[in-house]
Amino acid sequence: MSAQSVPIPQTRGTTLDISSLPSDASSSSLWDRLSTWASENKTIVYSIAGVAVVVSGAGVLYYLNNSRAENQAEEKRRASKKERRRAKKEKEKEEIEKDAPPTKVEESGMVSRVEDSFIGLTKALSPESIKKQPTVEAEPAEELPKVDESTVDLFSDQERKEFATKLKIAGNKAYGDKSYNEAIELYGKAILCKPDPIFYSNRAACYNALGEWDRVVDDTTAAIALDSEYVKALNRRANAYEHLEKYSEALLDYTASCIIDSFRNDQSAQSVERLLKKVAEAKAKAILEGKEKKLPSPTFVTNYLQSFRPRPPPAGLEETAELDEGTGKGQLKIGLTAMSTRTGEGFESASASFDKALELGDLGEYEGFAYNMRGTFRYLRGENADALEDLSTSVKLQPSLTQSFIKRASMHLELGNREAAANDFEQAMEQNKEDPDIYYHRAQLHFILGEFAEAAKDYQKSIDLDRDFIFSHIQLGVTQYKMGSIASSMATFRRTIKNFDKVPDVYNYYGELLLDQQKYQEAIEKFDTAVEMEKQTKPLGMNVLPLINKALALFQWKQDFQEAEKLCQKALIIDPECDIAVATMAQLLLQQGKVTEALKYFERAAELSRTEAEIVNALSYAEATRTQLEVQEKYPQLASRLQGMGGGIGGPPIR
Repeated sequence: MSAQSVPIPQTRGTTLDISSLPSDASSSSLWDRLSTWASENKTIVYSIAGVAVVVSGAGVLYYLNNSRAENQAEEKRRASKKERRRAKKEKEKEEIEKDAPPTKVEESGMVSRVEDSFIGLTKALSPESIKKQPTVEAEPAEELPKVDESTVDLFSDQERKEFATKLKIAGNKAYGDKSYNEAIELYGKAILCKPDPIFYSNRAACYNALGEWDRVVDDTTAAIALDSEYVKALNRRANAYEHLEKYSEALLDYTASCIIDSFRNDQSAQSVERLLKKVAEAKAKAILEGKEKKLPSPTFVTNYLQSFRPRPPPAGLEETAELDEGTGKGQLKIGLTAMSTRTGEGFESASASFDKALELGDLGEYEGFAYNMRGTFRYLRGENADALEDLSTSVKLQPSLTQSFIKRASMHLELGNREAAANDFEQAMEQNKEDPDIYYHRAQLHFILGEFAEAAKDYQKSIDLDRDFIFSHIQLGVTQYKMGSIASSMATFRRTIKNFDKVPDVYNYYGELLLDQQKYQEAIEKFDTAVEMEKQTKPLGMNVLPLINKALALFQWKQDFQEAEKLCQKALIIDPECDIAVATMAQLLLQQGKVTEALKYFERAAELSRTEAEIVNALSYAEATRTQLEVQEKYPQLASRLQGMGGGIGGPPIR
């Protein structure tokens, strides 16, 4: 995400079939609003938004750095040989620091370049000095002091200090000559004379060059014990931990380094991003292996199901039909009736009934429909392979059931197979080119891929074929907003409210657009209207998204944490499995510095996630939060500094 005003994003709700999102775009609009502000507030990103800040900040900076590099390259091509030589000389001067040598890994860009070198490197590298260098040394090199553990105590403090300096300089020269073992010995003697964090860090650089990662950890740990804010030692140790696959330890060190540098070191921030992803991916795989396949929250299931136009049950499966419950057809009827309750219990019952129907068999003309319904609930449970098989069987048995093609297209898109998704839509149109659901869901594909002009055309076609489906109107308004046509979008929503004044969803999503424009009072009024309508029309299966949106509005507008928390808690009472409510609570708690509580909610959000991409997203937040806790425990002075950078609790609004 770039640092810009964010149009209303995709919501895991009725306006966007979030279940069809590909792996790299699986976050909902509320997730997006929770983290978008981080790209504009880099220094406090880690304490508040975790990975989002790092990802966004690093991405922007990477672009800027590349642009700058390209410009510099063009200038160099135009420059004369003399000017290029002068520029090289100036660059070498800038990169030199007298304390310590650069490491191979730092030169490669894996961690921030350490600007250490040995004394006199600039002079030795300059063309003028090389030209004037005599073939024989005018004076012999100064003899190094002979120091070891048995003799070091014989010298005075002043002598040991002088010896340490000479040995360090000699070690720097040996390092520059790539005589790493010699440099290790010289730095070791310098340490005997004077335990200094720079000497330990320099010796760690030698071990780094030799790939002896455990020794790098030992020496950098000694350096950090002497200077807890030694950034170069922290970066070296983090790099060593990463090579040892101790990713959590590496993440902690890179985080501490970023805080000390006030998040000015772009490569360290990118390292935090990389480590967060590695840690989250490793844990996500473990979670998926042991994860029970179950339906997501009723809010999610309802919003997915109602992204298709409501249709009556197939003839013969109506609620009034007299069918034996012990037959496949009877179980299909039971499943359809249970679905209509829009409750968690009802959805679980429906899923079981569709499974039972196919087990019992003898479904006749309803067999294709049965595979469609079982495939739908398998998909919602995250059983993707089985769901694809069911939907493929459905289209073979009943090609005219275009909904099976559409659902399979959504699955292909989520799996990153855009071509297969497009092919499914084509096959659906061959069966019935006048089916408005085809155009609505194909528009979703375009929307997700950022092809907003094409999406708007398909949404309009869906409306032309059936003006009574509210979500085509809502999503058209959202798409116009994404295209920057704010006036057209607002007009679409006002017209939709006039035509669907008793439907809560239109007020909720119109409120989201108003919230994005910071029209807080108007937005809250729309959310309140949606909440009241939900209570009246769906008391047992209330959509909790308006409650969550109102919580965010109150936080952004008035920093009213208490009321925002109450609304989220209310949403979780109604729908305990709603991952968006859980994630919002986590962010609100983190904003208040309640890190331990926030961590529990982030971990809960990971448990509730359906796909690996969603789990990784939630775990990235959790790991960022966990690392903040570790920073507070291990580096209390950094924790207070981080809060200071963030301006306290009243930081930027969650967006």
